[in-house]
Formats: sequence, structure tokens, C-alpha cells
Amino acid sequence: MTSKVEGKVVGIDASKKMLDVNVYGEKKVNGWDNDNLGVNQLGERFSQMNIKLIVVEASGGVETRLVSELASRGLPVAIVNPTRVRNFARAAGQLAKTDKIDARMIAEFGAKMASKPQQLVSEARRKLSALVTRRYQLVTIMTAEKNRLSTTPDSVLDWVTQSLDWLEGQMAAIDQAIDDCIAAEENWQEEAILLETVPGVGPVTAFTLLAELPELGKLNRQEIAALVGVAPFNRDSGPKKGKRRIFGGRASVRRVLYMAALSATRHNPVIHAFYHRLMAAGKLFKVAMTACMRKLLTILNAMMRSGNPWKSPIPCV
Repeated sequence: MTSKVEGKVVGIDASKKMLDVNVYGEKKVNGWDNDNLGVNQLGERFSQMNIKLIVVEASGGVETRLVSELASRGLPVAIVNPTRVRNFARAAGQLAKTDKIDARMIAEFGAKMASKPQQLVSEARRKLSALVTRRYQLVTIMTAEKNRLSTTPDSVLDWVTQSLDWLEGQMAAIDQAIDDCIAAEENWQEEAILLETVPGVGPVTAFTLLAELPELGKLNRQEIAALVGVAPFNRDSGPKKGKRRIFGGRASVRRVLYMAALSATRHNPVIHAFYHRLMAAGKLFKVAMTACMRKLLTILNAMMRSGNPWKSPIPCV
């Protein structure tokens, strides 16, 4: 058992098959299988150590099982953006890249950049998130198949049609599973109803926000905009004023937020007036839409904080 003298920071580079683990300050990098047995053994080992923080690089979902196991044991886990870690490594002069080097750099990043542990995500929210992700995958496949209909030869048209019929059946089943998942959580039902009182926000936007943005209503407007990735960042240097651009954030949330904002420019009186004021001022369409997404998100965030539906006064905090 590790001596509990001071909290240790651990960096983990996750791949499909392996977990490369480094304790900050140590040169050795240990490898663990990224399967149920390996993850459980790693969790047991960390439970015996005085852990200050475990930092895991986001790796397209292959880190999910590990993070869930560690968080369920009450261990402090932070998921970090790989771009930030890579930029940190370059700034430190580390240009080479291997799994072992990455594990060391992730540990050093966690120790020096004061990453914050994530809260444990409930099993219900993980299930809802998985269903929402699968639904988006089905939409993508269905769109591709529908686009093929106009150019598909008659000899294979039936195959495409059958594929679409099957996909529509899958979509109906997924939608029902999402409805059942939300119905099983009383507070989710109330939140979904609250969100859908806003003109422009439909069921898809509501259940995506519930699944992918649990922080909604818990942060201020600047924090929630930065988290989603609709907050523009300055690029100024001396007298030069660069274009402000959005960066990072949660792409899955931005997708549905864009469609909701687009609908809101027609049907939501607040967003409609805001959008036309921006366009009249000569703003580019994409600039105006990004601003509308941010304003709509601010409205939804304020509503979730106050618990008041759309018709009630909405404080912008």
C-alpha cells in the first residue's frame, strides 16, 4: 500500500485495449488492460493510494468504463481535452508522442494546471446519453440513405428502401426508449416540459440537453456558453483587433441548439427581434446565428435556475 503522505496526481492515457498509467513525479509507466478485469484491478489499486486527482484524456469514449469505475469508488477523476494536453506538451518542449509519453504529460498537466474532478454521472443519465447518441447515428445513416434514393439504380432501389424501413423502425424504438427513460425520472419530466415551453425548443432539443448538458441551470451565462462552445474568444494583439471566434465545447449540444435557434428566429419573439436587429446591423448570418444560439442558451439556463416557464419573467443571470 502506498504511504499516505501526500495526495498523488495520476495521468492515464486510454486506448481501446490499453491504459497507460503514470503517477506524477515517477518515471515508470504501467500498462493495464482496458477491460472489466483491468479497470477493476486499477480501481482497487487506486483505492489503496492517497489520490489527489486522476486525470484521463478524452479518447472518443474508450475512457468511459474506466471513469465510471473510478468515480463509483469515490475517487477524484477529471476528463481533460486532448488538445489542451498536447499544447501543454509542446509548451514544455515535448514534441515526441507515444502512449507512455502521453501518460506522463497528462499527469504533469493535472498536477500543474489544477484540473477539477468531474461529478459522478448517474446510470440513468449515462443510459439517456447513450440513447441520444445512438439516435443521432441513426439520423445520420437515414439522411445518407435518403440522399441515395434519387441516384440509386432500379436494380438496387429495393435494398435502399428496405434499409430505410428498418431504420425508421429503429428510430421509433429509440424514441420510445428515450421517452421511457425520461418518464422514469420525475425531475427530468418536469425539466423537459419546462424547456419545451420556449418557442423553438422541441423534444429533441429538450432530451439532448437533459442528456448532454446536466450543468444547465447550475452555471452562470458566461460559464454555460463557454461549456457549450458558443462563447466567442478575443484574438487581439496590440493595435490589431482579430476576429472573435468560438472554440471547443460540446458539439452534440451545439447541433441541436443551432436547429432550435433557427426555429426560434421565426417563432420566438425575443430571438426573432434579436436576430433581425443583428442582420440589420450588417452581421454575417453565421455570426447572427451564433449570437442567437448563445441568447437562447442563456434563456434556457435562466429558466432552469428559476424554475419558471417561458411566460414568466426570465432573469438573465
